[in-house]
Amino acid sequence: MSRVVGIADTTFARYDMGGAAIKELQTLGRTVKIKRYTVPGIKDLPVACKILFEQEGCDIVMALGMPGAQEKDKVCAHEASQGIIQCQLQQGKHIIEVFVHEDEGQDDKELKWLMDQRAREHAKNVYLLLFKPDQLTKLAGTGQREGFKDAKPLR
Repeated sequence: MSRVVGIADTTFARYDMGGAAIKELQTLGRTVKIKRYTVPGIKDLPVACKILFEQEGCDIVMALGMPGAQEKDKVCAHEASQGIIQCQLQQGKHIIEVFVHEDEGQDDKELKWLMDQRAREHAKNVYLLLFKPDQLTKLAGTGQREGFKDAKPLR
């Protein structure tokens, strides 16, 4: 069964996270159709997701963005997250939010690595949600982290 994955990303991000997610999805074994919609900033992502569901027929969407390091940027990221959650509830479909805050990396090299890694790891989660949800159930409670090292599960 063919599935459609939406990629909503921004021009504000300093790395092409949408491109990294698409490359990862293309390596995962099943053919998925990809619809990409790029917007200027992080607060534009909720409507981009809505458009991808309603006009492009997506089964799931990834919302990728990079909030800046300032307090106002964190507020904007929170507002965007609220809109993304509202869109998920209205559509009854998953939106995998993939944000990397500009202050998560110690330098540009680490920030670039993190943006690529988090986008790719969440692309794998999208694949699993669509095609192998039982594999996610097996990972429940194991401290999975997208980007940085996984946390140890509490035993």
